[in-house]
Amino acid sequence: MARTIPHRELRNNSSRILDEVRRGETIHITNHGVVVATLIPPQAEEPPCACTPRATRAAGASSVPARRRTA
Repeated sequence: MARTIPHRELRNNSSRILDEVRRGETIHITNHGVVVATLIPPQAEEPPCACTPRATRAAGASSVPARRRTA
């Protein structure tokens, strides 16, 4: 189960909180009572990303068409 902390606690205790996340805990961070970020362990499923995977870019494929340079 995830717990919620204010951003001030993350700022003041970042090493301890990151250790907790590394051990498997999910932590929601709030700013003025609104959740603005979620820290998840690295082995947990990663959130969806709008970027193109690095391997795809390296292979020459891209979802963004190339722009022509104008003089």
